[in-house]
Amino acid sequence: MSDVGRVRPHNEDSGFVGPYVALVADGVGGAAAGEIASATAAYAVSATALAHGPDDPERIIASAVEAAVASIRRGVQGDLNRLGMATTLTALVCDGSRVVLGHVGDSRAYHLREGRLTQISRDHTYVQHLVDAGQLDREARSRHPWRNVVLRSLDGDPEGEGVDLVPVAVRTGDRFLLCSDGLTDLVDDVRIAEVLRLQDPHSAAAVLTHSALLAGGRDNITCIVLDVVDGPLVVGDGQLLGAVCDIANIVDPSAVRLGQP
Repeated sequence: MSDVGRVRPHNEDSGFVGPYVALVADGVGGAAAGEIASATAAYAVSATALAHGPDDPERIIASAVEAAVASIRRGVQGDLNRLGMATTLTALVCDGSRVVLGHVGDSRAYHLREGRLTQISRDHTYVQHLVDAGQLDREARSRHPWRNVVLRSLDGDPEGEGVDLVPVAVRTGDRFLLCSDGLTDLVDDVRIAEVLRLQDPHSAAAVLTHSALLAGGRDNITCIVLDVVDGPLVVGDGQLLGAVCDIANIVDPSAVRLGQP
């Protein structure tokens, strides 16, 4: 689910859910077209991953991020009012047996196994830097006034730091949550774990979104709940969410390079 929330005038979150790739992107830049950056990244990453099929996850993520950066750069070149637009990206890619997380920014990925919740992404924020340096307690992250200062994101710079690649050990029955900070700024990990124990993933995503709305909904909220299943290959194009559904003609198709390894 992706919801505009109770305060923001429009949704700057984008998402995609498919059988072997899922992602959340949260636009950075506000007036500098954060929603276009997130939609561009979501389209470029999902299209590239679908074109590769069940290939090596690290290879897919690298190609997808390259396509996203090129597309954002072309978007800025076409309209200098978008200078400074950027986006977070938190994506899980599976080749049928392995799962790899690609992550940059402050959207998050969580892993639930046998009722125990673990955050598997690391926030690229000033507040997380303070936590790592021992200057701030982890529990105080969501209350710090600078919690939304993002130190790394995807923009149009081909020399940027890119994304963290994190192999994730999985087994059948595991559950993942990908979400924007519109959820985690307002709903703590205890509540997230409680909701993720619901049997139906669709219900879990809906209840998490509703929980953030009840807590004020001061930002856009995107929640994607994924279950690891064992079975035959699944054919399907997947579903787009949020800003990427609302914005047309934002990506130069030549920048995506579908079908190339």
